[in-house]
Amino acid sequence: MLDLLAAPPTALKPLIWLVAGLPVLLGMEAWARLLHDKLWHGPLWSLHASHHLPRSGPFERNDAFAVLHALLAIPMMLYGCVGPAGLLREALFGISLGMTGFGLSYAVVHDGLVHGRLPVAFLRRWAWIRRIEAAHKVHHRDGAAPYGLFRGPEELRRIATKNRRSRAA
Repeated sequence: MLDLLAAPPTALKPLIWLVAGLPVLLGMEAWARLLHDKLWHGPLWSLHASHHLPRSGPFERNDAFAVLHALLAIPMMLYGCVGPAGLLREALFGISLGMTGFGLSYAVVHDGLVHGRLPVAFLRRWAWIRRIEAAHKVHHRDGAAPYGLFRGPEELRRIATKNRRSRAA
């Protein structure tokens, strides 16, 4: 039986972080898309609407969503740094790394590049980043899908294929 309180060997810790953190890093896109579609453009529109309006100042009410997710990741990271040794500590640290990695990537691409809040225009040298930016601009223009960021271009392709099929039927 796996003992969550037993301290794993030091050499295994990075592997535990990777096994715990990578699915979280990758899964956060689906989580963010779900929240964006069902909550931010729904019952939490009063906070998110600020993101669809011209900003006056460095912050907007929508930034509260990033703060809320940070408030989930920070305690896990702290526990992973100072909590009692054990598999649980290492797993929570890995999960917090995955959440933080996604949050940082999202902030750089979405807030930094797409909305010009950080000096990262150099990212446009990559075609896939330009496609992400273009897809997000479609979201702002239409106020509808794609709700995801990194998989936004794929989401637009799926919608276009579905629309073509329904017109052909």
